[in-house]
Amino acid sequence: MWSDADFEEMGWHDNTVHGLYVQETDDVLPRLLLDLDYIVRWVHPAPDEKYFSFWISPATLVFEGVWDLEGDLGFKGEVPDLRIDALHRLEPDDEHRDLPLWHVQGHAFDLRFRASGYRQYLRRAPRLVSRLSLLPGERGGCSFDEAGFD
Repeated sequence: MWSDADFEEMGWHDNTVHGLYVQETDDVLPRLLLDLDYIVRWVHPAPDEKYFSFWISPATLVFEGVWDLEGDLGFKGEVPDLRIDALHRLEPDDEHRDLPLWHVQGHAFDLRFRASGYRQYLRRAPRLVSRLSLLPGERGGCSFDEAGFD
């Protein structure tokens, strides 16, 4: 499990998002959960190979205390490209400086929201593949489970 304390060591470039869930809580503010394929490591091609390969694990990214959520899906009538380009933690310039502004910048979508922080769980051991996402059987389908693998 990782948290926002690990933000500087983590990266989400080209991670595929399989699901999004805004979960009500007993608290006033909901949680935002993303089911994604987390690229643990990019593997450079061997001298006789042309393409990268990737160590990928299905993961659940959970943002706590979410508010001011807004977003945009930028595709029409085509298969959506729900890969993350970057995840940014921005310092707000208003009276709520203690709650960062998060920006999930995707290739065909955009999410902005406030949240107190996040935790990310790897649900299965990473698998070496030659593509940017796992097949449904490799990842165990869509899930928002918040438990790491053993």
